[in-house]
Amino acid sequence: MDLLTWIIVGLLAGLIASALVGGIGYGLIGDIVVGMVGALIGGWLFSTLRIATPVGGMAGNILVAFVGALVLLVLIRLLKPGRRLV
Repeated sequence: MDLLTWIIVGLLAGLIASALVGGIGYGLIGDIVVGMVGALIGGWLFSTLRIATPVGGMAGNILVAFVGALVLLVLIRLLKPGRRLV
């Protein structure tokens, strides 16, 4: 993927994951970073667990990044002192 695709996928995945976990997100740049790191985590998870994405192309990339971003945000929430998961 080129850089622009990484940014778009990261932004969409970060925004959707932030909305699902609850909260206002981390701002535009923060959500892009969460989504990009989530793409790495999601790619690793999907390949390690040998899970195939149900859709291909950009939608599949966003799905994998979303799952990774969701895992990342849940871990961040669990590790923050004094914060509840829900």
